[in-house]
Amino acid sequence: MIIYSQRIKAKLVLEDGSIFSGFSFGAPGTAFGEVVFNTSLSGYQEIITDPSYKGQIVTLTYPLIGNYGVNADDVESRQPFVEAFVVRENSAIASNWRSQGTLSDYLRTHGIVGIEGIDTRALTRLIRVRGEMKAVVSTETLDERRLLEMVKASPGLAGRNLVKEVAQGGVQQWNTDGYYHIVVLDCGVKMNILRELARRKCRVSVAPAGTSAADILALKPQGILLSNGPGDPAAVTPVITAVKKLLGTVPIFGICLGHQMLGLAMGGKTYKLKFGHHGGNHPVKDLRSGRISITSQNHGFCVDLESLKKQDVEVTHINLNDQTLEGFRHRSLPVFSVQFHPEAGPGPNDAKYLFDEFVQLVGRTHA
Repeated sequence: MIIYSQRIKAKLVLEDGSIFSGFSFGAPGTAFGEVVFNTSLSGYQEIITDPSYKGQIVTLTYPLIGNYGVNADDVESRQPFVEAFVVRENSAIASNWRSQGTLSDYLRTHGIVGIEGIDTRALTRLIRVRGEMKAVVSTETLDERRLLEMVKASPGLAGRNLVKEVAQGGVQQWNTDGYYHIVVLDCGVKMNILRELARRKCRVSVAPAGTSAADILALKPQGILLSNGPGDPAAVTPVITAVKKLLGTVPIFGICLGHQMLGLAMGGKTYKLKFGHHGGNHPVKDLRSGRISITSQNHGFCVDLESLKKQDVEVTHINLNDQTLEGFRHRSLPVFSVQFHPEAGPGPNDAKYLFDEFVQLVGRTHA
């Protein structure tokens, strides 16, 4: 039984008028965003610090969150990027040999509003039926009519360039030793992508989104990785422009938002999914080998399979839940991409073979 005594009340209000009452944990305040659900069973700290969640209020479907605490090693970026965090029950006790504090204290330190004690099953079913919606979480205002007015007036994600709000400025060196020099175009890159490249003996430079194709090539990369990131890919026009000019120069590997921007650069189109793919249990089939991987995913937009030119692009991966496009490669250029996260963090490691494929492609190109 969950006991809430002398707790600060909080409200979650969706733009369709749905109301969920709960209690505050983390920081007090009011936060707006698009409410989504994530089906991962663990890895909440990695989720909170994933820049791809900028602009979103994240609901976890697993009921008990926070029981193993937080630590300095499990972050995926320099800070949390979720707008707010929604759970059924936040554990006030953190018990793990790696723990350096509680989830609630971590959110409070970074100014992230949390709400617990709501029926996350009902919220998840609502999102699945009606789609992802704008929402507000507040501990400051409990007037439901006022909160509904506020959320309706808040901006949505469509057409917003959220990448510029998460990418860091200036070229940075992740590591200085390695056989091949890989430039990662940072649209909100997760640290585990950089770690996986470094583990494969790559020298990794990180260039901010908005860096021109000429400036990227001036770094003399032997391969380019287009990273994950938040929001609507069609709104990130400077990156799409740069990618068009980079095609055919060196091997390119796109992940998540990077996959979508490659699709746009090749003349394809993207569209918004009803409730996105967020979690660590999505089955994806590699059409080349027949291999099925359980993958980590976090995206609300998708490349339209029918919009790609079949004479230029080969489909390599398909989502087995809804048959959406999960990967493609160019038929003549050293370019390929996937919609899911092969680096996991959190999630299964089934798809890490794709980093091996990228490094092998770079090696063949520069042999």
